[in-house]
Amino acid sequence: VQLQASGGGLVQAGDSLRLSCAASGRTLSNYRVAWFRQAPGKEREFVGAIRWDIGSTYYADSLKGRFTISRDRAKNTVYLQMNGLKPEDTAVYYCAAKQITAATYAYWGQGTLVTVSS
Repeated sequence: VQLQASGGGLVQAGDSLRLSCAASGRTLSNYRVAWFRQAPGKEREFVGAIRWDIGSTYYADSLKGRFTISRDRAKNTVYLQMNGLKPEDTAVYYCAAKQITAATYAYWGQGTLVTVSS
């Protein structure tokens, strides 16, 4: 599975932004796709994930209500909609994929930078 993340940029606090993760190489029917982020000087943090086949989602507790993950089957793409952005959301955002039964995420995109100014 190859993943290509895009959509990052510079926004102001309170703005919204949608990131995309385009997948290629194989069908994602047995996969879970997740978003992670890593802020400068901090460890990588789980944002949320979606199970491709049934569309179920779950999120980090701290981000519930502001971030939404969805998928477009026809485009083989997963989205991360981010609303009410805060300066502390500044990070490189990565998408990753794993088979549903796998313990770890084996496939990673290259990351896209989101910068939120105050």
